[in-house]
Amino acid sequence: MFPVAVIEDAAAAEVSLDPVRARLLAELAQPASATMLAARVDLPRQKVNYHLRALEKHGLVELVEERRKGNVTERMMRATAASYVISPSALAAVQPDPAQSPDRLSARWLLAVAGRLVRDVGILITGAAKVRKRVATFALDGEVRFASAADRAAFAEELTAAVTTLVSKYHDESAENGRAHRVVVAVHPSVPDEPDADAGED
Repeated sequence: MFPVAVIEDAAAAEVSLDPVRARLLAELAQPASATMLAARVDLPRQKVNYHLRALEKHGLVELVEERRKGNVTERMMRATAASYVISPSALAAVQPDPAQSPDRLSARWLLAVAGRLVRDVGILITGAAKVRKRVATFALDGEVRFASAADRAAFAEELTAAVTTLVSKYHDESAENGRAHRVVVAVHPSVPDEPDADAGED
């Protein structure tokens, strides 16, 4: 089981968004049979089997083992990941494009950049899994508390200058065997555990 998986297919996304199937995915963090799940989610076993087949068809659950009980073979299933992210590529015709309105100070542009990040990393993970390789990635995640909007603006300017300097230092357009990497640096207000309407600009 992966810690997180990206859903790229529109049909798989639709399947995962069904409330009953989403509940089954959560229950299948540990292997269970349709009979075991039926008792947990208060549904007939046949109905649970129907949903499990749909999830299995789209690679969201997998068979762990089969157990023989009398004349019945019990299939133990498990979710393929602990959590899932739906890629914008599942909505190909309307997926966000940061190039449409590049504005570093726009929250919606940041969302488009984040959407592209999810899509690109999903594609990389899928490709790497097929050839059984790891993806070379790196991320920073932290929090900073600004005393004022002016400090936040100054921080953004200094951060831009620092990243620009690093990119200029290491970017080598002439490197024959070099590989391009995308750099994404984002700053946004922290979101509380229970977001509310007051999380906008100040």
